[in-house]
Amino acid sequence: MANGDAGSHGRSYRKGPERRAQILLRAMELFAERGVGASLRAIGEAIGVSHAALRYYFANRDELLVEVYRAHESQVHEAEAHEPSAPEKVSAVAMMEKSAERNRSIPGLVELYATLTTDALQGEQHPATREFVQARYLRVRNDLAERVRAGQRSGAIAADVDPDDAAALVVAASDGLQLQWLLAPDDVDVRRSLELLERLLPGAGPTGAGEPAEA
Repeated sequence: MANGDAGSHGRSYRKGPERRAQILLRAMELFAERGVGASLRAIGEAIGVSHAALRYYFANRDELLVEVYRAHESQVHEAEAHEPSAPEKVSAVAMMEKSAERNRSIPGLVELYATLTTDALQGEQHPATREFVQARYLRVRNDLAERVRAGQRSGAIAADVDPDDAAALVVAASDGLQLQWLLAPDDVDVRRSLELLERLLPGAGPTGAGEPAEA
C-alpha cells in the first residue's frame, strides 16, 4: 500500500507543471471572453476546477491573476518570435499601436491588466501584484526609452527630449486610452489616438531593442 501511494505521488508530481499550465490556459480563455472573476472560488467554478485544486497551485486570487497575465505575455512573445523578421524600424509609439490593435480582440485581458494596476495601488493588500506591476512598468519604460534614444540618434526626435519622460508619457497615453476604450469601446479608438502621439515622437528604434511593450 505504501509503495502504491509513493507511485501515485510521483505521478502527481510529474503532472503538476502540466496541470498548472492547463489551469492557466483555461483561466486565460475565461478572462479573455468574460473578464476577471470575482473570487478564486468563482473562477474555479467557471473553468471547472475545484477550489482545492486552485489553492494547491495558486495561494490566492492575486497570484492567479498575475500568473495568467504572465502566461498571456509569454504567448504574445512566442507568437511574435515566429513572425517574419521585419527590416523596418519600429518607434516607441508604434509598439503601443501594435499592442492596441491586438488587444481589440481580447478586451477581457485588457480588463485583467486594468485590475492588476488598480490592485497594485493598494500595496498593503496586494503586495505581490504591486511588485509585478512595478517591475513590468519599469521594463516597458526602459524598452520604450531605448527606442526614443534610437530616434534621437537618427535625428528623428529632438535631442532635448528626455527619453525616460517620453517613455512614461507613451505608457500613460496607452494605458489611459485603453481604460477609456473598455468603458466606451464605440467612442474611443486607441490606435487612432496613438497615431496623433506618433507625430510628436516619430523616431524609430530597432525592433530588437528590448521586449515588445504591450498593455
